[in-house]
Order: sequence, then structure tokens, then C-alpha cells
Amino acid sequence: MKTAIYVFALFFSLISFGQPPYKRTLKLMGSSFDITVVAKDADEANIAIDMAITEITRIEKLISSWDKNSQTSTINRNAGMKPVQVDKELFQLIQRAIKISKLTNGAFDISYASMDKVWFFDGSMTKMPSEEVIKKSVEKVGYQNIILNEEDHSVFLKLKGMKIGFGAIGKGYAADKAKALLQEKGVVSGIINASGDLNTWGTQPNGKDWLVAIINPLNKAKVFSWMPVKNSAVVTSGNYEKYVKFNNTLYTHIIDPRTGYPAKEILSATIFTKTAELADALATSIFVMGVHTGLDFINQLNGVECIIIDANNKMIFSKNIQLKNVQND
Repeated sequence: MKTAIYVFALFFSLISFGQPPYKRTLKLMGSSFDITVVAKDADEANIAIDMAITEITRIEKLISSWDKNSQTSTINRNAGMKPVQVDKELFQLIQRAIKISKLTNGAFDISYASMDKVWFFDGSMTKMPSEEVIKKSVEKVGYQNIILNEEDHSVFLKLKGMKIGFGAIGKGYAADKAKALLQEKGVVSGIINASGDLNTWGTQPNGKDWLVAIINPLNKAKVFSWMPVKNSAVVTSGNYEKYVKFNNTLYTHIIDPRTGYPAKEILSATIFTKTAELADALATSIFVMGVHTGLDFINQLNGVECIIIDANNKMIFSKNIQLKNVQND
């Protein structure tokens, strides 16, 4: 029997041959999560899944900018006024985010949350925002203005009205932490799927690797290819459903935090690497960078693979992808 586990309806599917693993789907962090584990029975599986849910809920309380009581919200409230001491875990997450910002020359930036909303992808926009409005929208965006103090684990946003947010890496980080906890507790195999921010470990019940399908972003019924995923994360950023079009140019919902203009060269960018947090950040970055700059960037990184689908619906592989492992549908 062939059992399909749909990981991300727009871009991914995972399949398991033989006895299906145990899976629960629920809403966490405002998104759909699929938590899948391989266990000897339903009781053992439910205990493991409950542990994962508790960990993901803990992460949400730490990083949510919607929860006024979270440390992230406290940082944002005190922007331009004073530093805020935070837990070591949150401090280190912000540290890593800033490193990615430096590595990508600001294509990834958690201070994007400061951006004034001038682009709307709900059908309400009738004309292009002016250059002046777009430029003003990013005045308070800039990772360089996030000041960290290693000694007391404090975070200071230099500009009043500045904000940080973890929408681009939060679910990936939660998936990583849930996976790490379940591995520590002896769960031998599973998948944490945070609305497409996917992390896997172990194998299917029959001992074969989990498989991920790369879906045609213009035709969800069409699978471009299958790839094995072994103890690693897979994340896709995609644009084909949320966009506006002016003067025959398609502008997508993924916006360059440096300029305020939407990305426009890529339909989807899929990253394969060890952690969903890093994959999440890099997928967004590649989208903003564009095909050539993004591909060159990924080709310089160890342990990172990338598949880009460009505006012409052409699939482009990074040099690290082992094409012999791709199983065409």
C-alpha cells in the first residue's frame, strides 16, 4: 500500500511505503503543523507528539511579536529607548539571524517587521506605489541597528518604531527544536512539518529514506521530481499565488527589505540543509537575490543545496545537488 503524506500542498509531498507512521495535524503558531513519528504503537506516538506540541508552544511564547507578553514584543516596545534583557535562547536566535543578514547583504533581515505596508496582494491595489512611498517604507529596516550585548544578553533597537519579527525563521526554528527534543527522548524517526518548513530524521517504517516531491508551482498536479531526504530540512519560498501586476511586470509578496520592492525573478526556491531555521532564512534570501546571484551564493556554501524554479518555469539546480538521486515523476 502506498500512503501519501502531503507536506506542503503547494510545493511538497512526502510518501511512505508500507505501514504508515503516526501523524497528527493541528494549528500552531497560526499555521498548520503536521507532526509525524515512527513508533511501536499509538500510545507511544501520542506521547511523542504531545511533547513536540509543548515545545512548539514554548517557542511561540518566546518569539511571537503578536503576544504582548513575549520577550520579542518587549524588545519592540522599547525600540529607541532602552536595551531589553532576554533569555539566552532568544539572544542566540537573534545573533544567528544577524549573521545570515550579513552573509546575504541584508536580503534576509528580521527587522523587516518595521516595514510600512504599501504593497497589498488581496486584489485591492489598483496602481503602483510611488518611489517616494516605497523608499519611506523601509526607513526603519536595517539589521545594523540591532545592538546586542553579549555580557547581559540584552537587545536594543536603535530607532524608535523599529521592530523585529521571526516570520521568516520562527516556524523553522520551532521544527528544529521539536525534532531535537524527540530525538533526545528516543524517537527514532519522524517529520516535523511547520507549514512547509520541514525537518526529518530517521527513515520510513520500511527503512527507506523519506522522499520529497518538487511540485510545479504553476500546476500543483505535476511533480517535477522526487528526492530523498535524510536527517535534514527542506524549505520552499514561493510566490505564484500572491502577487500584483503592473505594466506587464509581476510583483510578488516576498519583498526585498533593503529596497521595499517585491522580488520578481523566481517562482519558487527550495533549500535542502541540516536545519529548517537556516533553510527558511536562505529560501527567503534566494528569492530576494534573484536567480543568478542566489545560485552563486548557494554554490559557495557547504552542506546547502538549492532548486530554483524561475519565472519561465525552468528548474535550476545548485552544483551541490546530486542529480542521480533525483527520481523524475
